Amino acid sequence: MKENPVILGIESSCDETSAALIRGRQLLSNVIFSSATEQAKYGGVVPEIASRAHTEAVDEAVKQAIAEAGVTVNQIDAVAVTYGAGLLGALLVGLSFAKSFAYALKVPLIAVNHIRGHLSVSYLADENLKPPYITLLASGGHTAVIHVKSYTEFEVLCSTTDDAAGEAFDKVARILGLPYPGGPNVQRLAQSGKAEIKLPSPLVRGTQFSYSGLKTAVINYCHNAEQKGETLKREDVAASFQKTAILPLVNKTVESALALGVKTVTAGGGVAANDFLRNSLASECEKTGIKLILPEKKFCTDNAAMIAAEGLVQYNAGNFADMSLNACAQIPLK
Repeated sequence: MKENPVILGIESSCDETSAALIRGRQLLSNVIFSSATEQAKYGGVVPEIASRAHTEAVDEAVKQAIAEAGVTVNQIDAVAVTYGAGLLGALLVGLSFAKSFAYALKVPLIAVNHIRGHLSVSYLADENLKPPYITLLASGGHTAVIHVKSYTEFEVLCSTTDDAAGEAFDKVARILGLPYPGGPNVQRLAQSGKAEIKLPSPLVRGTQFSYSGLKTAVINYCHNAEQKGETLKREDVAASFQKTAILPLVNKTVESALALGVKTVTAGGGVAANDFLRNSLASECEKTGIKLILPEKKFCTDNAAMIAAEGLVQYNAGNFADMSLNACAQIPLK
């Protein structure tokens, strides 16, 4: 195995078709084609539309990524691909392409857990990052505070018992009549609001979050205002929800780092692109002397750079897949 291998990453778990190349921890290219505009017409992701879009875009995404990276196909040392979790039809498009590509080049195929990709993208943000560190994972499907003990071993310290933080953002966006994608639009509306509405904290126990109750509280607040004929200040609802949803995540992340004596904190997942979260986490880390490493916002949402980054971790560990690899709609964070 090479010390700084060139790895092609392919991501197609939802509505982004993405291909990226890295050389070691150096990002060479990251190409993303999104079907979000088409999905927005339906208020969310339609699996059939996503699968068709991946089929139409994956070849061009890989070609562009290779061209932008300035490498030839014969310089690629491995192909890393998301095999789960995600939309099954969408995953199969990327996986089938990756298998064919790896087979043709006679290079290793690497199976990547999409969620672990969100953890590993921080390695591209800081080439000196190494375990141990604490990661705040906040996405549409997962919410957890994780102790990364080594490159391949970690422990989930806190997690959600029901809705993920990103899922709650999307549901609240629909309640407020905001278009898809919900998270960025809630943040945009919250910027002009006051976070003065009392809502229940999602931290229900010491190590458990629950966003279902928070979401329901927002629904009830909006319905009560409507029934009383009161003018609903949507911007205040958005600001109050955002603050209530995010501050417990930030506080628990920093508390975990201090309790374990860990000096570094990172974050990943789509919610990690939220400005309120990023600013709050930066403030708390600065107060406590903890080093914070945040990937750029574009690397928090789904992309192939994070798949290539996790591919590098698995490459160095010698964990390769064979051509029997299949897509999985749901896989544990392991």
